[in-house]
Amino acid sequence: MVSWFGHAPEALARVLGVPRVVAERRVASTMDLAHALAAEGAPAGTLVIAEEQTVGRGRSGRAWTSRPRTGLWLTAIERPRASDGLDVLSLRVGLHLAPVLERWTVGPVRLKWPNDLFVGHRKLAGVLIEARWRGDRPDWVAIGLGINLTPPADVTAAIGLRAADPEQVLAEAVPAIRAAAFASGALRPDELAAFARRDLAVGHRVSEPAPGLVRGISPTGELLLETSGGVRAHRTGSLVFAAG
Repeated sequence: MVSWFGHAPEALARVLGVPRVVAERRVASTMDLAHALAAEGAPAGTLVIAEEQTVGRGRSGRAWTSRPRTGLWLTAIERPRASDGLDVLSLRVGLHLAPVLERWTVGPVRLKWPNDLFVGHRKLAGVLIEARWRGDRPDWVAIGLGINLTPPADVTAAIGLRAADPEQVLAEAVPAIRAAAFASGALRPDELAAFARRDLAVGHRVSEPAPGLVRGISPTGELLLETSGGVRAHRTGSLVFAAG
């Protein structure tokens, strides 16, 4: 039987309070496996975890380094009744995870629109949301998460957790992910305030998704940029700080 960091998947499912945990030592992508399981009828709360991903990915098909036993590489399957919270789900996941992960970080966890968690200016974790639809409503949502336990030695822009037991991190992270998935609607005023306190980019100039000064985010998850033509909202793209 395949275990995860020495833990049996059935035992992890009981600890986490989820219907099923699928554990793999090595997988191309937990996201791809989760989609396959969801298409076969896997219930909400099913969790796919791996000790290594060979083709881990982030947003827009970017690669995510997922070396053996150096991080938490997982995807959770959820089946929301409506789609009105999907546009802000990656932001909500970050908001729920940040205070949880601070138990093992050297400083505050900051959030970078739309889906990254940082400590200082080094990346700690990334979130990836992919939905599959049945007509005009989501059939399921796959919530992918990568958290560095030990950052890759050749990636200076990455950071990991301190003295973190993988099972303890998983036990804290999964309820946070599920709480974010259960929420609906646009970001509430308290969520916007919480994001503002952790916003890595607010007040900084960026070159992408367009040149401008970051003014925060909107209730529906857009990045707000002050440009020569006024404040503009951007729903898609990546945030890149301006040089200098």
